[in-house]
Amino acid sequence: MTLAQWTEVDDYFNGLLVGPDEALDAAVEAGDGAGLPAIQVAANQGKLLNLLARLQGARTVLEIGTLGGYSTIWLARALPESGKVVTLEADPAYAEVARANIERAGLADVVEIRVGRALDTLPELAAQGHGPFDVVFIDADKPSNPDYLAWSLKLTRPGSLIIADNVVRDGEVVDGASEDPKVQGVRRFTELVAAEPTLTATALQTVGSKGYDGLMMALVTGQAPESR
Repeated sequence: MTLAQWTEVDDYFNGLLVGPDEALDAAVEAGDGAGLPAIQVAANQGKLLNLLARLQGARTVLEIGTLGGYSTIWLARALPESGKVVTLEADPAYAEVARANIERAGLADVVEIRVGRALDTLPELAAQGHGPFDVVFIDADKPSNPDYLAWSLKLTRPGSLIIADNVVRDGEVVDGASEDPKVQGVRRFTELVAAEPTLTATALQTVGSKGYDGLMMALVTGQAPESR
């Protein structure tokens, strides 16, 4: 199996189940044109986020890591008319690209972009009384994932869903001796999720146009489950 074959399979399913989308395609093109790294979720992964938010009946979403707003658009489209996405982006240039993409998609009234380090803006959200959020999507700097988990727990409620992207790291997540801070951030994050009695979680490996990676999903139960 090769990346080319994984991409071909993604293209097959995306063509039938996702389809072209003017606003989303334009968001990718705008990101590429502005020199943003092409690390946004794939189309089928964006659709998965959308479906998960819809299954949750989500009205509020917190996204940690906006990039060019591609996943933000998918999540915002899952919400009812009165819904709200608060998305956090550290890089002002990325936030400007995202803002334009979100406006083009007709979602400016649904999405609030907060610019600054998430570890600075998350306490502000809590202090201002935001939350509890129905869905939290963590897709930012991996060394900070343990801190993002701590804030996610403060800003959710029983029944909320926490989703973390890029948790497999090309399989390097199993290397406890790794000197990569991203790997160690994901490992610590995973250990904390496993030890948290108010969460029940699973992780899935994925292959596709974005290569070999995976995501974690954790349901906030509010009480220690008898089994995971």
